[in-house]
Amino acid sequence: MHFRLVIGFAAAQNTSKLFVYPQKGQSADQQDADEYACYKWAKENSGVNPMEPTQQKNLRAGGTLGGGMKGAALGAAGGAIAGNAAKGAAIGAVGGAVLGRRQGKMNEQMDQQMTTNTYHRAFAACMEGRGYTVR
Repeated sequence: MHFRLVIGFAAAQNTSKLFVYPQKGQSADQQDADEYACYKWAKENSGVNPMEPTQQKNLRAGGTLGGGMKGAALGAAGGAIAGNAAKGAAIGAVGGAVLGRRQGKMNEQMDQQMTTNTYHRAFAACMEGRGYTVR
């Protein structure tokens, strides 16, 4: 029997892996052909291509900018009460940018995990339909 490891989302540097085992004695060549066919099918049906790098850095930058703007507004309001709106805005902008960046990273990780799961479910369904166990 032929047993091997299929690595999902290598381009996205995700550590999620699938194990594929042939239940019906498929040869290594047959498993290669089936995996390629299922890769194409899963990509088309899930809308996810695990071989393309993600565009997540743009989301993180937006979180930093948005957080900075919100922090500046809140800091300006607090600074105005204390008598120095400009100083309050500057402090708020830095704090808001840091928090916005952290939130952007968290959102990125959640989105990537959901994307990985969507593709893996489609790939596994295809391979199981062809007589493999996928875990």
